[in-house]
Amino acid sequence: MSLEIAIITYELRITNYSVQGFLNLNKPLDWTSHDCVARVRRLLRLKRVGHAGTLDPKATGVLPIALGKATRLLQYLPGEKAYQATIRLGIRTTTDDLEGEVITSQPCPGLNLATIKTALGQFIGTIEQIPPSYSAIQVDGKRLYDLARKGEIVQAPVRTIEVFDIEVMAWHDGDFPELEIAIACGAGTYIRAIARDLGIVLNTGGTLAALTRTQSSSFHLKNSLTLTDLETQIQAGTFQPILPDAALQKLPSVNLPGTFAKKWCQGQQVPVNLDILGIVRVYEQETRFLGIAQLEDNMLIPQMVFEPIS
Repeated sequence: MSLEIAIITYELRITNYSVQGFLNLNKPLDWTSHDCVARVRRLLRLKRVGHAGTLDPKATGVLPIALGKATRLLQYLPGEKAYQATIRLGIRTTTDDLEGEVITSQPCPGLNLATIKTALGQFIGTIEQIPPSYSAIQVDGKRLYDLARKGEIVQAPVRTIEVFDIEVMAWHDGDFPELEIAIACGAGTYIRAIARDLGIVLNTGGTLAALTRTQSSSFHLKNSLTLTDLETQIQAGTFQPILPDAALQKLPSVNLPGTFAKKWCQGQQVPVNLDILGIVRVYEQETRFLGIAQLEDNMLIPQMVFEPIS
């Protein structure tokens, strides 16, 4: 097959896709989340591509990617996340991971797992956390990592986070022992900060040595695709995005008959008789996903019309 024919075939395969929905991407090591979005955009020849939940370059694992109109749904994805992390004790760094400069190095061969488990209990539940100085959080309109790279270290505001569970997976003793844990948490949790703060509690110093996100919202690592997988499926013409509403299954749903569905898609509030409040998925007769609404006082208020009815 000539190069020209191959390119034409590739473009035809791309145009056959209904490219709107989600991609459960397994982010590779040393790639930024932005790098991944750019690569997916090129592979699918798609302008509208976005991601949820930034992963640091040295982290791997689940990065939800929204395609086409599904980018408008990113804000409604559930915030639950899960990670597998390796924490190295006895070391503090400027970035709270191994990418940063070492601030202190203190061998701690006397640490034991029983002490570690007791300390970990302080990090489960609703807790306060100071994000790392090198993070994407904005203070006065400037990202902390940009300020830190200029030598301006600004402490991020304390935030309240929720950690649902921490399970010890492995313990490797030594002068600089390493702890492998599985963490289930809510949105906004910095695992680097947990590594740092565990070191503070133990009075040894601690930093994040490795991190893999195993879950983000309803996306799980076992079902993810690598960039190589994605490219292979595109070339074979077999890639199918995850349906736009499939990632939102934890949200309650509301079904509307045809007349009310059309009014709702036109931006009108419609009455419903349901004992629920908050954000809901909206369907026409249980099959056609229409978008997202706020349900208040038995009125369905449009928030985002995904698939209007003509």
